[in-house]
Amino acid sequence: MRLVSADDAVSVVASGHRVFVHTAAATPLGLVDALASRAPELRDVELVHLHTEGPAPYVEAGESFRTRALFVGANVRAAVAEGSADYVPVFLSEVPRLFTRGVLPLDVAFVQVSPPDRHGFCSLGVSVAASREAVQSATTVVAEINPQMPRTHGDGLLHVREIDLGVEVDRPLPDLAPPPRTDVEEAIGRNVAGLVDNGATLQMGIGAVPDAVLAALQDHRQLGIHTEMFSDGVIDLVESGAVTGELKRVHPGKLVATFLMGTRRLYDFVDDNPQVVLLSAAYVNDTKTIRRNPKVTAINSCIEVDLTGQVAADSIGTRQFSGVGGQMDFVRGASLSEGGKPIIALPSTTRKGRSRIAPVLQPGASVVTTRAHVQYIVTEYGVAELYGRSLKERARALIQIAHPDHREELERAAFERFKVLPA
Repeated sequence: MRLVSADDAVSVVASGHRVFVHTAAATPLGLVDALASRAPELRDVELVHLHTEGPAPYVEAGESFRTRALFVGANVRAAVAEGSADYVPVFLSEVPRLFTRGVLPLDVAFVQVSPPDRHGFCSLGVSVAASREAVQSATTVVAEINPQMPRTHGDGLLHVREIDLGVEVDRPLPDLAPPPRTDVEEAIGRNVAGLVDNGATLQMGIGAVPDAVLAALQDHRQLGIHTEMFSDGVIDLVESGAVTGELKRVHPGKLVATFLMGTRRLYDFVDDNPQVVLLSAAYVNDTKTIRRNPKVTAINSCIEVDLTGQVAADSIGTRQFSGVGGQMDFVRGASLSEGGKPIIALPSTTRKGRSRIAPVLQPGASVVTTRAHVQYIVTEYGVAELYGRSLKERARALIQIAHPDHREELERAAFERFKVLPA
């Protein structure tokens, strides 16, 4: 590894190159800014990445840079809507293979790592996901070396010999404090927690609803963690003794994830913590890995559910909002796990009062979880168990957990379509 300035490091990028950008809280913002400053001299450079934190200045230089987003975050959402960036629908478990199989050959990989230890090994820190495979596949690897990046155990170690150019920085990771929870989210959390058995292996995301679920699990015991990602809420369950992982069959006793996002408390908790293992998404999100654990309880959210149980989770009508991510990986893995429960949890209405349980999905909405995969839908009004239910039975169950203001409209739609009479 040769240490250089950020400007010198990004000089390895040439017109026509494809560049990988490290994921989520590990986004190397200095390299991103330095590359964006070269816009006048570059053409047709493709940036490929999952969700990234912080600004994405390259989306504003259309002739110089193209964005191939594998998950749409807030920083590229408008560009995707305007057509100046593009989106690839893909399961998170499949993203590493895009690189290793040469579907998306990489010229350069931008990553952020911890300083090397005495043996010369750096850590990809809070984001392994598909980053290890990107590093292995790229022709040139450029790394920000940040002492504030936690050292994590698992697949994220790379030797300095694997890094071509290093840029020393000293910058805090994004501090993503959990938002205040509403009464609706608290009610959803309690309803979901009622479905979680002692000894369950949990998968959850980030946000108010997952945090509300975790807060409602304090009295549970022998819980395990095998998840795409986790945030600060898991720490409280570890410290209270609710999470021990002792009944897991895959990595018993370990908190397994592919990436992390949260506050400094989370980053300090995972730093050199052998209880936390970050592994490739190709392994963590593989259904054959997930299903080996007992009572896998996958807790995911969505944008909208129709009366047959179809789940729209990555788009609002034709507007791309996020990505497929790992929802289907874990929905299927949980359903195949002994005693497993795949759960979709959502508020019954949008902030503007529109029902999120709808007669049909909005025109153009993409189905992430099919009605054949869905099992439990949870709102603040209760739980609809759809597994083994007919279309008529599903409609009736979903109407019962819809917001009362919308139930009459939904009943009319159910009668017109399925001849379902009100309960």
